[in-house]
Amino acid sequence: MNIHQLEYVLAVDQFKSFSKAADYCHVTQATLSAMVKKLEEQLDIVIFDRKANPIVLTENGREILVHAQQVVAHANALLASSKAIHSKIEGRVKVGIIPTIASSLMPIILKPILEKYPQLVLEIYEVTTNQLMKNLREGKLDIGILSTPIASNDLETTLLYQEPLHVYGYLDEGRRAIQKEELANQRIFLLQEGHCLRDQIIQWCDLKKNKHLPTNLLFESNTFDTLLNLVDEFQGMTLLPELYLRNLNDQRQMQVLKMEGNSISREVSLCFYRPYAKWNIVKQFSLDIAQLVNHFLKQDAI
Repeated sequence: MNIHQLEYVLAVDQFKSFSKAADYCHVTQATLSAMVKKLEEQLDIVIFDRKANPIVLTENGREILVHAQQVVAHANALLASSKAIHSKIEGRVKVGIIPTIASSLMPIILKPILEKYPQLVLEIYEVTTNQLMKNLREGKLDIGILSTPIASNDLETTLLYQEPLHVYGYLDEGRRAIQKEELANQRIFLLQEGHCLRDQIIQWCDLKKNKHLPTNLLFESNTFDTLLNLVDEFQGMTLLPELYLRNLNDQRQMQVLKMEGNSISREVSLCFYRPYAKWNIVKQFSLDIAQLVNHFLKQDAI
C-alpha cells in the first residue's frame, strides 16, 4: 500500500470515472485501475461498484475513503512542513471561495500569486459557505476564503481585510447621500437566502420583510449583476462590496450613494481546518492577499 494508491481512490470518488481520475492524476487509466485493484486485493475489500454508472463507492468503500482522506491529508501536511523549512511555496493547493467574494477578489490576487510562486498549482472552486466548511473538514479543500464571523468551533480563521459596503440605487433628484437608518424604508433587493452577506445586511440595516417590492414579484438573486439590473428596472436599492464597484461602468458609478453616519463593512477571512492545515500556505497566502487587496482599497479611498 502507498500514498499514490490512496490518492487514486480519492480521485475516482471525486470524478466518478477511472478515465477522468487518471487524467487528473497524470497517469494512464490502466495504471490507475491496476493500482486501485491492487489496493482492493491488499485490503480484501471492494471499494468501488464498477457496474454502476457513474461509478460509486460500496458501503465498505465509504469507510475506506474516510481513512484515505485522513492519511493523504496528513501526508501532504508532512510534505508541506518539510517545504516550509526551506520557505518554499509549491505543489497543489485547493482553494474554496464563496461567489460573492470570488468575482472581485480573484482578478486582483490570482496573477500576482501565480507569478510569485511559479511552482504552485492552484485549484479554485466557487462554493457556498456551508459547502466550503464541509469540504475543509473532509480535507477536500486546503483553505477557504469567506465572509466572517462563522458559526463554527473547529474551523479557524485569519482576517484578510475589511471591505466597506456601498449603497447603489435611486433617491429623489439631487440627493447623492443616504443615512443608514433610511435603508429600512427603501425598496431593497438582496441576494437569496443562504448567502451570508444577505443575513449581514439584514442585521446591520435592521431590515424587516421587504414590503416595498411589487406585490406580484418575489425575486432573490445569486449574483450582484442581477441585483443591479433589478435596481435599475424598479428604481430600488442594493448594497455592494467596494471591490465590486470597480467593475461598474461610468453611468452606474453615478448611482453609488454616499453613506452618511455609521459606515457598513464586511469581514473577509481565510479559513482552514487545523488537522489538515498547510501552515506555510496559510501564513503566506494571508499576508499576500491582505497586502494586494488593501492596496486596492486604499486606492479607492483616495
